[in-house]
Amino acid sequence: MPRLLALVPYLLARPGIEIAEAARDFGVSPRQLRKDLELLWMCGLPGYGPGDLIDLSFAGETVTVTFDAGMRRPLRLTGSEATSMLVALRALAETPGVVDSDAVNRAIAKIEAAAGEARPSGVVVGTGVREAENTARARRTVSEALKARKALRLRYYTASKDQITERTVDPMRVLIVQTFGYLEAWCRRAEGVRLFRLDRIDGAEVLDEPAAPPPEARPTDLSHGVFAERPGQGEADLVLDRDLRWVAEYYPCEELAELDGGRLRVRMRYGDESWMVRLVLGLGGGARVERPEELASAVRRRAAEGLARARHLPAT
Repeated sequence: MPRLLALVPYLLARPGIEIAEAARDFGVSPRQLRKDLELLWMCGLPGYGPGDLIDLSFAGETVTVTFDAGMRRPLRLTGSEATSMLVALRALAETPGVVDSDAVNRAIAKIEAAAGEARPSGVVVGTGVREAENTARARRTVSEALKARKALRLRYYTASKDQITERTVDPMRVLIVQTFGYLEAWCRRAEGVRLFRLDRIDGAEVLDEPAAPPPEARPTDLSHGVFAERPGQGEADLVLDRDLRWVAEYYPCEELAELDGGRLRVRMRYGDESWMVRLVLGLGGGARVERPEELASAVRRRAAEGLARARHLPAT
């Protein structure tokens, strides 16, 4: 329904647009868009006779609206929709090297002006989001290095290995993926392009030497997400208690499924079994390994070893 309501004003503003282009803009296939257009043919004003229904004209692979039945005005943003869009745009505007900041600021101004009509509902348009102090500090340092084209020394926490390492990198760009900010850089330690999540940078220092990624350094292909599957990785299916749903937000997970009682089933990829064992044990019994069996066995074995070592303590 939202797509159908948006289609007519969209097509009115683009007479003769190719169906394939319109389908891309709406995120559907050309076949689906044709079905939507066929449905619009049966929609219109009371009476529902000739001259009352929406009329379309097709020429080859293009389409034009010849009668809009009064649906010429685009849908307006609600307060919550405007808030969500402003939060995303402001995050983009503050992130160097991602987009044209002037264009983003113009879009913010337009949405803020339009959002005034949504405010009587009691929704206040504002970000309400504050990044952590260490993340803001890391973002400012990374921005400085990018602008000056200088190398960086990072102290970085790698969640997949539960390690803090120090490394020197040559910054390439900053990007936002699924609400998280990342620095993409050539890592001299790994001798490859790596993504560093800004909120996991424990310390950053701009060096007095130019950033010089080698010719083979190429931007990361993010078409399949940040954490693309790699050969040799293990996969674990975990069931998380209600109080541990944050795990699915903090760590890369896929195939989420809601269960009874607020529990959540997630699938996680991992490259180090010992790290995965520590993660499950650290969740204090609120996570259960459904598969693979060898991981579940490793968790039980490590838990039994821990209890055996602690038997002399009064609490055990």
